[in-house]
Amino acid sequence: MGAEEAQRPPNSDKEFEEITKETSNQVEYSWPPAICFDVPPARTYHFSHQFRTPSNPNNFLKGIKWSPDGSCFLTSAEDNTFRVFPLPDYGADYDGNTCSFAADTDSYTANLVVNGGESIYDFCWYPYMSASDPVTCVFASTTRDHPIHLWDATSGELRCTYRAYDAMDEITAAFSIGFNPAGTKIFAGYNKSLRVFDIHRPGRDFLHHSTVQGNKEGQSVLERVVSAILNENHGGAMGLIMKVVCWDAGGGACTAGITVVTVLLPAAQLIENTGQGAKTVGYCIISAIAFCPSHTKMLATGSYSQTTAIYGEDNMELLYILHGQEGGVTHDPYILCWDIRKTVDIVYKLYRSSENTNQRIMFDVDPLGQHLGTGGQDGLVHIYNLQTGQWVSSFQAALDTVNGFSFHPYLPMAAASSGHRRFETLDDSPEDLSLSGDENCASIWSFPSVSMADDAGDIDL
Repeated sequence: MGAEEAQRPPNSDKEFEEITKETSNQVEYSWPPAICFDVPPARTYHFSHQFRTPSNPNNFLKGIKWSPDGSCFLTSAEDNTFRVFPLPDYGADYDGNTCSFAADTDSYTANLVVNGGESIYDFCWYPYMSASDPVTCVFASTTRDHPIHLWDATSGELRCTYRAYDAMDEITAAFSIGFNPAGTKIFAGYNKSLRVFDIHRPGRDFLHHSTVQGNKEGQSVLERVVSAILNENHGGAMGLIMKVVCWDAGGGACTAGITVVTVLLPAAQLIENTGQGAKTVGYCIISAIAFCPSHTKMLATGSYSQTTAIYGEDNMELLYILHGQEGGVTHDPYILCWDIRKTVDIVYKLYRSSENTNQRIMFDVDPLGQHLGTGGQDGLVHIYNLQTGQWVSSFQAALDTVNGFSFHPYLPMAAASSGHRRFETLDDSPEDLSLSGDENCASIWSFPSVSMADDAGDIDL
């Protein structure tokens, strides 16, 4: 009877007005919460010692990514291993001011370690991964001289492989991989081509898209390496953020050039206006690919020819070629933003320290699509406003190169990874290398939300 009373609709206009007034007086909350970047974040969790071994004291991290459901994060390191770290209590006890690490110890150990077999090129989460559904708890990886692997993120078992073969019928490794927004295909970058695998059909079945067609030339570059396919679900009121992170594996190390493409119109409203008269990427290897997160079936590809191209996913039709890089996409110390309604000019450039490294440095966009965070050689994480292109704030995340940065999908938190290769002379021994806890490390940072910052201000007053 009580339940029936609770569900009873209002039987008068006066009662309806009272209910409406009461609802309008309730506090409105934004979800995900808006992050306040004016206040420095607190380091909530910290990890460094478990990455180091006597045989490999300089085991630096290469990247870090949150799972789509935010229950854990995944790291890759120089020792060819992946590590999965859970977020305690799924962040239920989140407090922007908590700090649970000591300088001498790690906050906790990874609950899963997976050996990739060879040097790790790229990795990505299944876009609909959920810890409540074990079937979806998988991530894909590509390593040197190996096919694409799909790993179980709970047991570490190999679920299946996706193989591509070269002209000699030998397995060739992808240099970058990524799931399309629908989660039905894996796009992989190879030498002068892209291959598309159906995730439900492991093996050697794939669709092949050559970037070379006759004598037509779109993005002509030197031989480079496809490095990163990043598919992020970041959309804002002003449009969509697509990002391209590129690197050159030809020298055996990563590079840091990054390109940001801001899309302000749906694909149906795009008008091809490249002025190139070309329908292909030309004689080159694509250095990076990113998918449009709004399921408009567009993707952007970057290259070392100082250009970025935008294609239709279904037929790989070339829509735009964007110019403006001062160097190769992975060597430019600036993050570039274009408005594809007017691709002649760059909207703005975002700087981060990467002039003197050939290491890959990743960036990320917050869940609301309003701010961008990126690391650099100086150990700082810089935050930029994507609406204005202005620098907002920065904080010291490590004492060496911050090569990975990833916002939590729904909490005001972020993960950062650091480290770089340290070269030793013949007279050096592994024992001579002494690193602090803020080098070759991973950290979880907690930002105050806008409501928390407002409450703190009220208390101060």
